[in-house]
Amino acid sequence: MTQDVIALTPNMPEIRTLLAGLYAGGPELRVDSVSEGAAIRLWASDGRTVATVEVPLLLQVPGEISRLLGAGVRDEAPTWWTEVRATTAIEEAGRLAGSVAGRLTTVLGGTTWPPKAAHTDVVPIPSHGCEAPIGADDPLDVDLDVDVLTEQAAVVIQDRPVVAATTWLTELLRTTAGSGRELQIVTPPGARLTLPIRTLLISVPARWVVRDPQCGYYDGLSGAVLRWHEGRFAPVPATQDGRIPVAEAFLAGAAGAAGAAGAAGAAGAAGAADPHGQQQLHLSLRTTHPTDEHLVLGGALEAAWQTLTGAPPAGWATAEPVNLPWAPRQLTELARARAQKSTPTWLVAVGAPDRPAIATLRIVRTQAGVEEQIALAVGYTPGRLPPLDALPELAETLATRHHLASMLIQLRPARADLTTPPHFEAPPVPLSFTLGPDAVRTVGRARAESAPDVRPTPLGVATRPALHYSLGDGTDPVAWQHLKSLDRHLKADR
Repeated sequence: MTQDVIALTPNMPEIRTLLAGLYAGGPELRVDSVSEGAAIRLWASDGRTVATVEVPLLLQVPGEISRLLGAGVRDEAPTWWTEVRATTAIEEAGRLAGSVAGRLTTVLGGTTWPPKAAHTDVVPIPSHGCEAPIGADDPLDVDLDVDVLTEQAAVVIQDRPVVAATTWLTELLRTTAGSGRELQIVTPPGARLTLPIRTLLISVPARWVVRDPQCGYYDGLSGAVLRWHEGRFAPVPATQDGRIPVAEAFLAGAAGAAGAAGAAGAAGAAGAADPHGQQQLHLSLRTTHPTDEHLVLGGALEAAWQTLTGAPPAGWATAEPVNLPWAPRQLTELARARAQKSTPTWLVAVGAPDRPAIATLRIVRTQAGVEEQIALAVGYTPGRLPPLDALPELAETLATRHHLASMLIQLRPARADLTTPPHFEAPPVPLSFTLGPDAVRTVGRARAESAPDVRPTPLGVATRPALHYSLGDGTDPVAWQHLKSLDRHLKADR
């Protein structure tokens, strides 16, 4: 049974109600705050962390509960989300988490996830009998609920349908990387990743470890069969012909890929059609704004969202679940406050439930001004096609109104809900690349217009144009060659 239990209540868990929940383990358990006050930790007298209760979060964005917990969970906004996370190292900890959440819903109404986890019994936690001073262990283990901690890795077990970029997990990624370890997330075979957590996992030393009844464990993103070796999950040794063994379960989900071909052979199916007709449109764009006290950020993301879905983003937050209604001025104020501390801002935005879209937005101050780094993905079911004809107009809007520096647009056959399953998926195929006016000037207009293989279309003001390069229709992998050739050409003199 999962060690995470979430209480979903219509009313705010106030202090008195939270205290009633914290007494689920009896008076012997001790309480303190961790993660700079963002969570309450329950720990035994021997120093072992038993469970952690996150600060309640008010969800004001429809669809977030079902997106992260499944369609069978009642999804209403506003709802208070209180997450109780129990250690897997103590057998009774899971039942304790269920009692904490159950007591909250008994007083406040609402439901829990998983539904059968809730109860109100007192759950005594046996002690080892030796007193341990608080903070004697590694801070990773004490403050952030690591299930297994070695010199090489921090391992956490996530037994839930969708693994998301929660506040706890993003903080754990940052702290683990700072300690020189690799974060390894272990999930059951049916789990999936959200786009934000997948983006974070590939940007730091981390690994998605999937349990498999046949091979034991495998990497959910590469398919490599794993084993526990020298304090971490690592790929098994390569075969005599130099190939790394790939799990059959990983290849079984590869539409159009031959199971015996291995991951490299499966990658050749990039242009294969998805059997269910679902597609994802991916935009990676960067804007650079002059520093201005009246600057409002988020405009480029909103313009792209409106063009591709017919509506603006529904909500934003600094982690998942996304809880705040879309408000560019509020996110700008947050970014400005963090910039004063020389800290970049990382955000998540989501769309309405009937228009699946999700994005990450990183805001950082540079010598050139304020830079937005945006990764936006939009999902399309078989009855809805991506508006490819609107992409040049979108590129022009971003270049002329939102200080576009560059944008790459790609198309791929994949799940419309924008989650990543633990099996092979065809990589995206480039559709177009756009250089903003300042980037064209930096490269040199003559060079930018003389690219081989692709002839750019000028956008915006004739004397200071952006250039839009069409690379294909999103089905022919040869577009990658065009993109690589274009990239080499633009960087030749730099």
